[in-house]
Amino acid sequence: MNTFGTIFRLTSFGESHGSAIGGVIDGCPSGIEIDMDFIQNELNRRKPGQSKITTPRKENDEVEFLSGIYDGKTTGVPIGFIVRNNNQHSSDYDNLKDVYRPSHADYTYQQKYGIRDHRGGGRSSARETISRCVAGAIAKLALNKLGVDITAYTSQVGNISLDKPYTEYDLKKIELTPVRCPDMVKADEMIALIEETKAKGDTIGGVITCIIKGTPAGLGEPVFGKLHAALGYAMLTINAAKGFEYGDGFDVNHRGSEVNDVFYNDHRQIKTRTNHSGGIQGGISNGQDIYFRVAFKPVATILMHQETVNKYGEEVDLKARGRHDACVLPRAVPIVEAMAAMTILDFYLQSKKDRIFM
Repeated sequence: MNTFGTIFRLTSFGESHGSAIGGVIDGCPSGIEIDMDFIQNELNRRKPGQSKITTPRKENDEVEFLSGIYDGKTTGVPIGFIVRNNNQHSSDYDNLKDVYRPSHADYTYQQKYGIRDHRGGGRSSARETISRCVAGAIAKLALNKLGVDITAYTSQVGNISLDKPYTEYDLKKIELTPVRCPDMVKADEMIALIEETKAKGDTIGGVITCIIKGTPAGLGEPVFGKLHAALGYAMLTINAAKGFEYGDGFDVNHRGSEVNDVFYNDHRQIKTRTNHSGGIQGGISNGQDIYFRVAFKPVATILMHQETVNKYGEEVDLKARGRHDACVLPRAVPIVEAMAAMTILDFYLQSKKDRIFM
């Protein structure tokens, strides 16, 4: 299961301390203009070392396309790409070769495969998400031609959360702070909390909110191919993601009479006066904004002493070394957008069988 998607498909490969992370995108329509600066910027938003609140690992994360692009456009054949790893410190993980780190994939990988790459977590490392950002960037370029726009931001870190709906924020301010939050006051509080947590060698989690504007009505299937189920699946494949809700989600302290989205005719276009449904009804998009939230746990690697066992069942005292994020939220924002873009484009292509980009 290293492949995501039905028509627009990404197969990713590579490990954190291998020679490269890469992927193959299949089913991409021909004729999409490739903006290399845009794609690189999406990678820059994800890459390590971009601010004082992210891991200090230094990687350029420059993508190299191997196939599927000619004269600046996609050709319709598989798009192969790699991003080389240049700044591994594998020796930082020497003490972890036989140890099962708390809340990591060490034990489960060992049980499933009988072998594991302990350097940086190997395949379970969040560095795998590089391939998602490349594919997501290409999906965004395609969706831009359809008038679909996807924006995500950090809406909570620890106990500091935004208290207004996304419609009341200027989403153009998201990239003005390293924590990627549109509320400048709350952003400063979040940054201070992350720095305080990092200084103690600990980590902290939070929530990312994502908004998809311009999705046409009619995407999704009524039973097992529900659009919101696909979005939830996509988000929960991201490292450290622990929860997904769309629309009002778990805010259930209301009567149906308070939250039903009433339809009205706006110059021959059917709309809803409210959007408690989050742009999806019966598993199918209704043309309104799709919005959802993804909860991320505190990063499992903490620079503190912990008790655990090794593969021989012996109790050991563990203190991790290396370069790690105290909070995954800022770098996860572009990954959430990428997975949303791939999902929406894939569902659109499932509903349209012709060459829509030529």
